[in-house]
Amino acid sequence: MSVTQARVDIGQLITQTPGICGGRPRIAGTGVSVQRIVGWYKLGLSPEEITRKIGHLELRDTYAALAHYHANSDEIERLLAEETEDHDRLAAESALGQSATA
Repeated sequence: MSVTQARVDIGQLITQTPGICGGRPRIAGTGVSVQRIVGWYKLGLSPEEITRKIGHLELRDTYAALAHYHANSDEIERLLAEETEDHDRLAAESALGQSATA
Protein backbone atom coordinates (compact mmCIF):
# COMPACT_ATOMS: atom_id res chain seq x y z
CA MET A 1 0.00 0.00 0.00
CA SER A 2 1.39 3.40 -0.91
CA VAL A 3 1.88 6.08 1.69
CA THR A 4 -0.76 8.31 0.07
CA GLN A 5 -3.44 5.61 -0.14
CA ALA A 6 -5.79 5.64 2.85
CA ARG A 7 -7.13 2.46 4.37
CA VAL A 8 -10.79 1.74 3.67
CA ASP A 9 -13.13 0.23 6.25
CA ILE A 10 -15.09 -2.17 4.05
CA GLY A 11 -17.97 -1.98 6.51
CA GLN A 12 -18.53 1.55 5.26
CA LEU A 13 -18.94 0.52 1.61
CA ILE A 14 -22.46 -0.93 1.96
CA THR A 15 -25.31 1.04 3.48
CA GLN A 16 -29.09 1.02 3.82
CA THR A 17 -31.15 4.21 3.88
CA PRO A 18 -34.94 4.40 3.99
CA GLY A 19 -36.20 5.94 0.77
CA ILE A 20 -33.13 5.05 -1.31
CA CYS A 21 -33.33 1.79 -3.28
CA GLY A 22 -36.41 0.94 -1.24
CA GLY A 23 -34.25 0.73 1.88
CA ARG A 24 -32.36 -2.22 0.40
CA PRO A 25 -28.60 -2.65 0.84
CA ARG A 26 -26.65 -0.57 -1.66
CA ILE A 27 -23.17 0.64 -2.39
CA ALA A 28 -22.62 3.74 -0.24
CA GLY A 29 -22.82 7.01 -2.13
CA THR A 30 -24.65 5.42 -5.05
CA GLY A 31 -28.06 4.13 -6.02
CA VAL A 32 -26.62 0.76 -6.99
CA SER A 33 -28.19 -2.03 -4.98
CA VAL A 34 -26.42 -5.16 -3.84
CA GLN A 35 -29.20 -7.06 -5.67
CA ARG A 36 -28.21 -5.47 -8.97
CA ILE A 37 -24.59 -6.52 -8.54
CA VAL A 38 -25.59 -10.04 -7.50
CA GLY A 39 -27.98 -10.36 -10.44
CA TRP A 40 -25.20 -9.66 -12.91
CA TYR A 41 -22.82 -11.91 -11.00
CA LYS A 42 -25.35 -14.75 -11.21
CA LEU A 43 -25.61 -14.17 -14.96
CA GLY A 44 -21.90 -14.98 -15.17
CA LEU A 45 -20.31 -11.53 -15.22
CA SER A 46 -17.02 -11.19 -13.36
CA PRO A 47 -16.57 -8.44 -10.76
CA GLU A 48 -14.37 -6.61 -13.26
CA GLU A 49 -17.09 -6.77 -15.95
CA ILE A 50 -19.73 -5.54 -13.51
CA THR A 51 -17.51 -2.63 -12.50
CA ARG A 52 -17.02 -1.67 -16.15
CA LYS A 53 -20.80 -1.79 -16.72
CA ILE A 54 -21.32 0.82 -14.00
CA GLY A 55 -18.58 3.34 -14.72
CA HIS A 56 -18.78 5.23 -11.43
CA LEU A 57 -18.07 2.13 -9.31
CA GLU A 58 -14.68 0.98 -8.21
CA LEU A 59 -13.74 -2.69 -8.11
CA ARG A 60 -13.72 -2.54 -4.30
CA ASP A 61 -17.42 -1.53 -4.42
CA THR A 62 -18.34 -4.56 -6.48
CA TYR A 63 -16.40 -6.89 -4.21
CA ALA A 64 -17.99 -5.28 -1.14
CA ALA A 65 -21.45 -5.92 -2.61
CA LEU A 66 -20.56 -9.55 -3.31
CA ALA A 67 -19.09 -9.97 0.18
CA HIS A 68 -22.30 -8.50 1.64
CA TYR A 69 -24.31 -10.97 -0.44
CA HIS A 70 -22.28 -13.96 0.73
CA ALA A 71 -22.54 -12.83 4.36
CA ASN A 72 -26.29 -12.17 4.05
CA SER A 73 -27.37 -14.52 1.28
CA ASP A 74 -30.75 -15.42 2.82
CA GLU A 75 -31.81 -11.77 2.90
CA ILE A 76 -30.53 -10.97 -0.60
CA GLU A 77 -32.05 -14.14 -2.08
CA ARG A 78 -35.40 -13.14 -0.53
CA LEU A 79 -35.13 -9.67 -2.07
CA LEU A 80 -34.24 -11.17 -5.46
CA ALA A 81 -37.25 -13.52 -5.26
CA GLU A 82 -39.55 -10.61 -4.37
CA GLU A 83 -38.16 -8.63 -7.31
CA THR A 84 -38.81 -11.57 -9.66
CA GLU A 85 -42.36 -11.97 -8.35
CA ASP A 86 -43.03 -8.25 -8.86
CA HIS A 87 -41.65 -8.42 -12.40
CA ASP A 88 -43.73 -11.48 -13.27
CA ARG A 89 -46.88 -9.92 -11.80
CA LEU A 90 -46.40 -6.67 -13.71
CA ALA A 91 -45.67 -8.53 -16.95
CA ALA A 92 -48.86 -10.60 -16.52
CA GLU A 93 -50.91 -7.46 -15.77
CA SER A 94 -49.46 -5.73 -18.83
CA ALA A 95 -50.25 -8.72 -21.04
CA LEU A 96 -53.83 -8.79 -19.73
CA GLY A 97 -54.19 -5.06 -20.40
CA GLN A 98 -52.87 -5.43 -23.95
CA SER A 99 -55.17 -8.36 -24.77
CA ALA A 100 -58.22 -6.46 -23.44
CA THR A 101 -57.54 -3.55 -25.80
CA ALA A 102 -56.84 -5.73 -28.85
